[in-house]
Amino acid sequence: MRRIRAAAVGAVTLSFALTVAACGGGSSGTEGSNEQPRTLTYWASNQGANLEVDKKVLQPELDKFEKETGIEVKLEVVPWADLLNRILTATTSGQGPDVLNIGNTWSASLQSSGALLPWDAENFEAIGGKDRFVESALGSTGVQGQDPAAVPLYSMAYALYYNKKMFADAGIEKPPATWEELAETGKKLSENGKWGLGAEGSNLSNNIHQVFVLAKQHGADFFTPEGKADFTSDGAVAAVKQYVDLMAKDKIVAPGNAEYAQNQSLSDFAKDKTAMVLWQTASATFESQGMSEDEWGVAPAPVQSGEPGPGKATNSMVAGINMAVFKNTKNIDGAKKFVKFMTSDEEQIVLNKAYGSIPPVKAAQQDPAFNTPSLTVLRETLATSATALPQVPEESQFETVVGTAVKELFADAAAGRAVTDESVRAGLEKAQQQMPKK
Repeated sequence: MRRIRAAAVGAVTLSFALTVAACGGGSSGTEGSNEQPRTLTYWASNQGANLEVDKKVLQPELDKFEKETGIEVKLEVVPWADLLNRILTATTSGQGPDVLNIGNTWSASLQSSGALLPWDAENFEAIGGKDRFVESALGSTGVQGQDPAAVPLYSMAYALYYNKKMFADAGIEKPPATWEELAETGKKLSENGKWGLGAEGSNLSNNIHQVFVLAKQHGADFFTPEGKADFTSDGAVAAVKQYVDLMAKDKIVAPGNAEYAQNQSLSDFAKDKTAMVLWQTASATFESQGMSEDEWGVAPAPVQSGEPGPGKATNSMVAGINMAVFKNTKNIDGAKKFVKFMTSDEEQIVLNKAYGSIPPVKAAQQDPAFNTPSLTVLRETLATSATALPQVPEESQFETVVGTAVKELFADAAAGRAVTDESVRAGLEKAQQQMPKK
């Protein structure tokens, strides 16, 4: 997902949502109707520095679409903290939009609800063909072997952003490439009220993204090949402990970061309070906060040793935003036209340039706007060393329960309580018990 925010399920649990018939505005089990061909409702995710930025980016493009097709698109930008709950409520109430953005990690979970239009060969052909999209982006659109539940819209990957001035002031010549180097570098930078690394300890999605990658590096996963939750393996425990130890043991993350959940670590970075952050496509946010592009550098996210690559050298999850259509829309033809418009080469360049993300459309990636040093790092990461989060129906619950376990461990670290293998394993065992039984 673009701007990482907590996606707690809250009062509407996914397990409940998946037992209820899919939502929409037409009859259940159909692929929509064309009863209302002149309008569409669109829920966009918050990609910019704030909701108003998104409206300024999107509205001119929606006006362009209306001019071309005569279809008015009614826009609502939904904050990340609310988006998953809003979608789940829509799948149970029958009151949803026609088209919406979803975090790509939710694709399989929402696919299993039956609420979303499957993107079979015919539907892909209606938007120009499946082969227009980058393979790694298509890998996070639903369960493998099934028709995708959504279409890639914005692609991202994690990287290490570092503050050049703070590095220079500390006499550090290059960014760290391994976690050991990160800890050593961070300690040199953590003094006089400044800190080596920023984190978002109360941000459930961010917690998941980080520990998922670390688990891969420890040769583990959070699910078995059969899709069963496996949160307490030695590798998973080692991954979570290594991440929380950045605060608890290495002390390169400020204790206050345990409460961060709304991009405060990026603000600290822009104010020279924090020297490094692990983030997805952060450049647009830094620019919005007054930093010039030459004030920060971008390097691949750390690995245990060697260089990033597949398997144990994975250094990012496949991040991004997908575009989905509610199956029972009353403007099915218009919805497909809108998805085609938003994923066209021209619009992909406009939108991803505005948000500092990478087009998942191959032709749009060739535009010079995406050949900057920072985006080159992200593009290479997606192509060579990023892995999709598990595409299982329970993925959203996984984000919630394990993300919360990591949040609670950060709270322990901030309070000075010991974070041990035993306490990590206990937290993950508790999280696993909250998952549905298979």
